[in-house]
Amino acid sequence: MILVLFIVFIVCLILRFPIAFSLGLSCLAYIVLNNIPLIVIPMKLYSGIDVFVLLSIPGFIMAGNLMNYGGLTEKIINFCNHLMGHITGGLSLVNIGASMLFAGISGTAISDTASMGSIMIPAMKKEGYDADFSCAVTASSSTMGPIIPPSIPMIIAATLSGLSVGRLFLAGAIPGLLLGGGLMATAYFISKRKKYPKHPKSSLKQVLLSFKDTFWSLLMTFIILFGIIGGVFTPTEASIIAVIYALLIGAFVYKKLNFRKVQIIVLDSMKTSASLMLLIGFANLFGWILITEQVPQLISSEILGISTNKYMVLLMINILLIFVGTFMETIAALLILFPILLKLAISVDIDPIHFAVIAVLNLIIGLTTPPVGVCLFVASSIGKVSIAKVSKASFPFLIISFVVLALVTLFPSISLTLPSWIMD
Repeated sequence: MILVLFIVFIVCLILRFPIAFSLGLSCLAYIVLNNIPLIVIPMKLYSGIDVFVLLSIPGFIMAGNLMNYGGLTEKIINFCNHLMGHITGGLSLVNIGASMLFAGISGTAISDTASMGSIMIPAMKKEGYDADFSCAVTASSSTMGPIIPPSIPMIIAATLSGLSVGRLFLAGAIPGLLLGGGLMATAYFISKRKKYPKHPKSSLKQVLLSFKDTFWSLLMTFIILFGIIGGVFTPTEASIIAVIYALLIGAFVYKKLNFRKVQIIVLDSMKTSASLMLLIGFANLFGWILITEQVPQLISSEILGISTNKYMVLLMINILLIFVGTFMETIAALLILFPILLKLAISVDIDPIHFAVIAVLNLIIGLTTPPVGVCLFVASSIGKVSIAKVSKASFPFLIISFVVLALVTLFPSISLTLPSWIMD
């Protein structure tokens, strides 16, 4: 009967059903065919979302929307432009740099692609950058959102495993910076080869003034991160503080938020949060079925039957997660696979914090992996370029992402040094 579960799920994905409904319909088919009482569905749905730390997700979503509507994106882009605009291909570096800074607020790759892309892709095209390159840079740089803290996928991973949210946030910082540096280097060399334009160099005064203008936006990330790490407040409390802070800054400092905009933001945040919670609930039901059918044990035995060497196990897990990440949204894939694969990783002596970073990094790289990387589709629709052209242009950035993934996989200290220094 487990075959029915997967067949219905795959068919729904092919028919372009939302992931939450694909999970729900496949679970319903399994439960009906196995004569399981339907009361199981609401029970498992509720137990999946009845976790205190998950209350932080609506807060972070709303804080990100408030800062975006409140003019944060333009402030960050302006600051990065003053810093790097004078370099050849400077606007592509601005795109990546702004994504690194904005990542600390958006927390998700798709929202980063949509918000940054709507501004940066038209601007890059206007200045003479190829449309496919502009889309590829935007989609690739968005993968830093779920790695650089605060990160919604890291909160999900902590919820599923009982790991410290603060440690996971810190563990993702250095891999996120490595990824950003690699993408910048790639964009620079491509820009030099294609002779993309650059801006006049900004004076120190202009840089400082733009930093002053952006300071209040960036401060929110540090308040959230160091508040959680220092034990001042929980992730859920941090999300509420972030909402209040974003509202005050947007309304009284940047003066771009009014009552009408706040109404739109609240409604939009409610829709996003509700769809995400529904996804979490159905994924919990899906996971319960997998456990009932002993699928985790089957996966573990198959992988360990091939090799018990931890690096070989990590290689096989990486391949599996990259494949899944190409067609499944990051959070859905984490909810279904992370608990299963974490047990396998621990059985071969892999640190759970290290493994969580590897899992999230794999799945977000999948978002920009052809042929069905979701971020590629978002960027191509904004830039009005075919997905084939965007996929081809993103290939050099994808190679760099795989290099960073290999380094993070092979050298645990990249992920574990910062949490050890600060929290131990």
